[in-house]
Amino acid sequence: MLKILLIDDESVVSEVLQQILSRLGHRAEIASGGHEGLRMFDSQVYDLVITDILMPGIDGQGVAWHIRGSDRPHTPIIGISGTPWLLEGDIFDSVIAKPFNIQALTNAIDDAVGNGSKSRTLSENSRQHPGLHGVLTSPLLAT
Repeated sequence: MLKILLIDDESVVSEVLQQILSRLGHRAEIASGGHEGLRMFDSQVYDLVITDILMPGIDGQGVAWHIRGSDRPHTPIIGISGTPWLLEGDIFDSVIAKPFNIQALTNAIDDAVGNGSKSRTLSENSRQHPGLHGVLTSPLLAT
């Protein structure tokens, strides 16, 4: 199980992602924007940060630069963006282009944290959590 900081200014998206991550065996804590996310990151230790890129105030790139300059610069960061081609540099361990499916999210998590903390696969979770399929096909994430 990973402890994940999930940063997104759209509460519906955050809540759906939190539910999916929970069903994948992880514990996700939600920050409603970059400022709150940085406060949470600075006060706790997370195994992974997933952040939206375009947010008011401190955006996802600002979050990533802060993490890279912190005392925990190797914390894996996954960015979620509808415009990944606009990103500069390689401050993210992975970037998922919107819309995305849950398998893409699972793959990005596995790639970002390495082999030691693999997420359960989509098919394993579908067998263990029959209700997960409806969440995985949510139009909020893959439309």
